[in-house]
Amino acid sequence: MPTNVTPEYKKAEEAYRNARDPRDRLMCLREMLRTIPKHKGTDHLQADIKTRIKQLTEELAGPKKGGHRSGPSHVVRSEGAAQLCLVGPPNSGKSSLHARLTGSRSDIGPYPYTTHLPVPGMLPYEDIHFQLVDLPPVSSDFMEPWLVNALQPADGVLLVVDISDPDCLEQVPTILARLSEKKVVLTTAWPGLDATDPTDAAEPGEAGDPFRLDLPTVLIANKSDLDPDPEEVEILEELLGLRFPTLTMSARTGDGLDELGPLLFRALQVVRVYTKTPGKPADTDKPFTVRRGGTVLDVARLVHKDIAQGLKFARIWGAEVFDGQQVGPDHPVHDGDLVELHL
Repeated sequence: MPTNVTPEYKKAEEAYRNARDPRDRLMCLREMLRTIPKHKGTDHLQADIKTRIKQLTEELAGPKKGGHRSGPSHVVRSEGAAQLCLVGPPNSGKSSLHARLTGSRSDIGPYPYTTHLPVPGMLPYEDIHFQLVDLPPVSSDFMEPWLVNALQPADGVLLVVDISDPDCLEQVPTILARLSEKKVVLTTAWPGLDATDPTDAAEPGEAGDPFRLDLPTVLIANKSDLDPDPEEVEILEELLGLRFPTLTMSARTGDGLDELGPLLFRALQVVRVYTKTPGKPADTDKPFTVRRGGTVLDVARLVHKDIAQGLKFARIWGAEVFDGQQVGPDHPVHDGDLVELHL
C-alpha cells in the first residue's frame, strides 16, 4: 500500500478487511476509490479497486430473472458461529464429506466436477453450528473464476484430499499456487492453536495488501477407510513446507467426523453468550457467538443494531464476574456468560 494515503482511505481499507457481507465490501471499495489520493503512485491500486468493484457489482446483480435481478449467486452469506469453505482437487470426496457432516444434498458422483455452485450446510456442535460451504474443485486445468469471491466471507478453509490417492496429494501444491495467484493464501495460523508454523507469515510488503486474503486452514485427509499409506500426510507436509492442523476421516464410515467440531471451536476461539430480557427467564437454547476478546457491545450488535446503539449497561452472570454484576458495553465476555442488556 502507498505510504502517502489519507486517514480516510486507511479507515475505508480497514473496514474492507473486516467486512464479510458482499454489499458491505462493495460499499467499502467505493469509499476506498473515493478517498484514495489520485497520483501515479496509486495508479495500480486504483485499477485494482475498480476491477474489484466491477466484479463484485456483477456478482451481486446475479442473473436476470423475469426482468428483475436476483441476489448474489456465488457468495454464501455467513451464518452460525463461523463459515468454513471446503476446497480440494477433483475426486477428493469433498462433497461426500460435506453431505455426511451437514446432511446436505450435495451432488455426489464417481466423476470429477460434480459440484458447480457453492452448497451451504450446517455442522452441529453442542448448542451451536458451523457453516460449511462446499465449493467446486480446483486443479491445474480449471478453477471457477468466481471462487475467490465465494471465499471472501469465510473464516477458514477445510482443504480436503484423498489420502489414498497419491495423484490427489500431488495436486495440493497446485491448488495453493492457483489461489495464491488470486491473493488467497492458505495459512497454518489459527488464533486458538499454538502449533503454528513460525515461517507461515506474510512476506514483507504483502501484509499491507488490502486484497490479500489469509485463511487459516485444516487439512482433511479423507478416505481413511481405503487403507492409505500412514506416511502420506507427512510426505505431503514435507512437499508443501507447511504443517496444517490435520484430521484423518472417512466420509463413508464416519470415522473421525466428530473431531471437526471441537477443533473448530478451539481453533477459532468461539465464545458462546446467552441473553435474557429484564424480568424474564434466560434464553439458553440458542447462544450468540463472538470470538475471544469480544465485548458486551459486540453481543448487543448481534441481538439488534438498535439495541447496540441505545445500550447503557448490562448485567452479567458467569465464571469471571459476580452474579448480576453491572458492566459497561466494553466489558469482555467469556464462554457461557449470561448477559442482560439495558437501554
